[in-house]
Parts: sequence; C-alpha cells; structure tokens
Amino acid sequence: MNLIGGADGPTYILVEDKVGPSWLNIFGLIIVILILLPNIIYAVKFHGIENKCKNYIMNIVEQIGRYSSMFLMIFNIGLVEYGFSSGEAFVIYFVGNSMLLIAYWIIWILFFKNKVLWKSIALAILPTAIFLICGITLRHYLLVISAILFGIGHVYVTYQNAKCDNQ
Repeated sequence: MNLIGGADGPTYILVEDKVGPSWLNIFGLIIVILILLPNIIYAVKFHGIENKCKNYIMNIVEQIGRYSSMFLMIFNIGLVEYGFSSGEAFVIYFVGNSMLLIAYWIIWILFFKNKVLWKSIALAILPTAIFLICGITLRHYLLVISAILFGIGHVYVTYQNAKCDNQ
C-alpha cells in the first residue's frame, strides 16, 4: 500500500491513485507552477529589471531557500519527511494552500496595476507561508527549514529592491 507522504487511512482514501509516482508530489508541483506563473508573466512584461539588493549573503540565502523549497515541494527525497499525520492535516494543507494561492494571485493583479511596498512584501511573505504550511502539514522538516531561509532572504531582498525603487 503506497500512501501519499506516509499518510494514514482517510488521506490515503482521498488521494490514492491520483498522486503519481511516490517520488513525485503532484500537489506540490501544481502549487509551484501556480506560484511561478505570475512571476514569469512579470519577468516577460518587465524584462531587464536588476536586483538592487547588494547584500551578497542575503541574495544567496534567498536563492538557496527558493530553489530548495521548490525542489522539496515537488520531489519526495525520503529524508525527514513523514507525510500527513491525519486527514485533518491534509484538509489544512489543501484549504490553506488554496486560500494563500488565491490571495497571492489577487495581490499580483493589484501589483501589476500599482507597485507599492506593502504589495511587494505581501508577495514575498505569501509564497513563504505556502512553503511553510506544506512543510508543517506534511511534517517535511527540510522544507520547513528551506521555507524559513527563503522567507528571511526573500523579504529582505524584496524590501531592499522596493526601497531603492521608491528613492
């Protein structure tokens, strides 16, 4: 019996045969794609924008956190990941991520209309919250650590870039 991330009965019944190979987290892949889509649109629309944050260490922390979080969301590597502890944890995962993704997309739409600091910071915090809720509900502790690194780096770098844009 192959359980999603080591989940118990109720979660297994809900998602059995819908998650693909056990090394791949289909839900995580979808979430990462939904996070990346507005970023790709922004990069195409406003190509050539440079990173104005000159703190090398924080830029590295952000990138390590970003790519490790996305990787760990998609691939089950078998290290310190225990899966959902209950059906309730899966519901929190699903509902929490749905609400955070909706908020993320709404703020992106608002950001495209008017770039202000609070929207920039919200767009840095929301993906961090998504990575954290995934890591916590899945009991995937490397993902939690990666999300914290990403959050620290991303909020710092975003704030520095927004501050430079407003000068």
